[in-house]
Amino acid sequence: MNPELIRWSGPHGLPRFDLIADADIRPAVGEAIRIAEARWEAIATNPAPPDFANTVAAMETAEEELERILAVFFTLTGNVSTPAREAIERALAPDLARHHAKIVTDPRLLARIEAVWEARGALSPADARLTELARRGFRRGGAGLDEAGRARMAAIGARLAELTTQFSQNLLAEERASALPVPEDVLAALPGWLAGAMRAAGKERGAEGAIVTASRSLLVPFLEHAPDRALREAAQRMWEARGTGALAGAEADNLPLVAEVLALRHEKARLLGYEDFAAYKLETEMAGSADRVEALLAQVWTPALARARKDAAVLEGMAREDGVNGPLEAWDWRYYAARRRAAEHALDEAEVKPHFSLDSMLAAAFDVSHRLFGLAFEPFDATLWHPDVRAWRVTRDGREMAIFLGDFLARPGKRSGAWCGALQQQHKMGQGQRAIVTNSCNFTPAAPGEPVLLSWDDARTVFHEFGHALHHFLSDVTWPSISGTSVARDFVELPSQLYEHWLTVPEVLDRHARHVSTGEPLPTALRDRLLAADTADAGFATVEFVESALVDMALHRGEPVEDAMARQAEVLADLGAPRAIPARHGVPQFQHAFAGDGYSAGYYSYMWSEVMDADAFAAFTEAGGPFDSQVAARLEAEILSRGGSAPPEALWTGFRERMPGVEPLLKGRGLLPVEEEA
Repeated sequence: MNPELIRWSGPHGLPRFDLIADADIRPAVGEAIRIAEARWEAIATNPAPPDFANTVAAMETAEEELERILAVFFTLTGNVSTPAREAIERALAPDLARHHAKIVTDPRLLARIEAVWEARGALSPADARLTELARRGFRRGGAGLDEAGRARMAAIGARLAELTTQFSQNLLAEERASALPVPEDVLAALPGWLAGAMRAAGKERGAEGAIVTASRSLLVPFLEHAPDRALREAAQRMWEARGTGALAGAEADNLPLVAEVLALRHEKARLLGYEDFAAYKLETEMAGSADRVEALLAQVWTPALARARKDAAVLEGMAREDGVNGPLEAWDWRYYAARRRAAEHALDEAEVKPHFSLDSMLAAAFDVSHRLFGLAFEPFDATLWHPDVRAWRVTRDGREMAIFLGDFLARPGKRSGAWCGALQQQHKMGQGQRAIVTNSCNFTPAAPGEPVLLSWDDARTVFHEFGHALHHFLSDVTWPSISGTSVARDFVELPSQLYEHWLTVPEVLDRHARHVSTGEPLPTALRDRLLAADTADAGFATVEFVESALVDMALHRGEPVEDAMARQAEVLADLGAPRAIPARHGVPQFQHAFAGDGYSAGYYSYMWSEVMDADAFAAFTEAGGPFDSQVAARLEAEILSRGGSAPPEALWTGFRERMPGVEPLLKGRGLLPVEEEA
């Protein structure tokens, strides 16, 4: 085993990625599995009566080496994937699933946990919570089934690991293959920064000229700015074709994988005694049931659809003025919405973007965290997985709280979207350790020597992912498995979505949104117009999200379907979804649902958390304002520092003392009628 995979020797305890070779990974994982299984066996066969220390606490360190190796490897596959790494990932997926199944289906381990649970009255609240979660995990893993049931659960887990890994890799292959040539006359009509990014994308792909790819950071602005309707249609169809095999060949078709995933998830749920996979998945979430999820989404859908239909009528009128005689299409909406927004709010992206450099928005995110929680950020040099990656020490009153790593720019081989990860979780066992946290984004790179400029949505992404990072930085728990973001899926987005609100605070913009060339602050009038336009297309954004959330839920409720695309079409038809607003994630590219199990039957959780984040920010505005120190201290004490050490309802009510309603969300999205807002 390469020792650098488990004993990291870089500055501030980071891995030295330059000392790790792809060939090191599989042997190291195999050895780490052997070590872990020996530890699990020692726990299961311990002759001493089960107690918290020799059973539940011992489980917390059983997989330490394996977790460190995989943290390094999955950081690489997410940010700098290659065919060689993808092959390793495919080979490891079933091995890891079989190992996991061997542990969570072991009835001896469950029996010991049950014995500790029976004596939970003598445990501290945190230890009782850890025991409760361990008991629940082993029961839901199949440890209570008979021998045949346990074997089938293991086989299902291994196959699902293969399928979800392949889904993700197929989508990456399709995105790599995506390239739509853009002629010079079209480029001349685009903003300079966008034309430059498309020329750079063409050069990077070895194309003769500029291209638009299926990277959201390039494709969305192209749809917003390109006057050539035929090219917009081609770009939209390329976007929707990802995952169907249309771009990289039939072997990249995700639809057969989806059908098998749905069937296996349903079988797993039924084996464990649940009606369907949605019932199994939602048992551990704040929502609790699919009915409660759909009730929330229905409350949001009705006003969002009304707003979208009203907006569609306006946009269709604009299209008719341009000679478009047919109905408004998906490739028209963003273009005319951007023109409308620019006209109604006097916004010119060429005027706005120079005030939103990546560096200034990072400085803003850091500054807000300092004002709220006293954090400071000190950059340092380290050899990481790519030269673009940046590193900071996170301190408070001189004490090192965490390490923060940022990988912000798009590149071939990088997973699409934006996410937060952790190379290392905070905990206080033994000597204890602080978190090492990563934020990954896909912002369009600038020309050499030029600053990276962000859209308003990109700036919001910086704050969103940094909100997740804060959840890690401020974690203050004993046990790693309930540290940081280790909370219910429909609670985990609360800190990230809450943090987005500070981007819209005028004094934050006045301080940090400064022109990259002149250093001048964002003009007050422009700032006010930008904020006023923030909900300009809320109907579209809300409708496309709710469509995907309801499709996700429908696919995981009831009997599994063989044709997921037909089920998606049926759900959208039943909703009366507007023709020009497709679901935010079509089935073949729905990574949240099918590239792993995290957000399956759980995509709704962004909106569930948004109900809370709107109400949580209201706690600041009801008090002394967005930087009220007492509310910030309560937020840290009751939510950000506590990880999963209590159920999410208890964490929330500890902070807010009541459950939230949907009205702040609707108001924040501009979806309440004017008289209700008054």
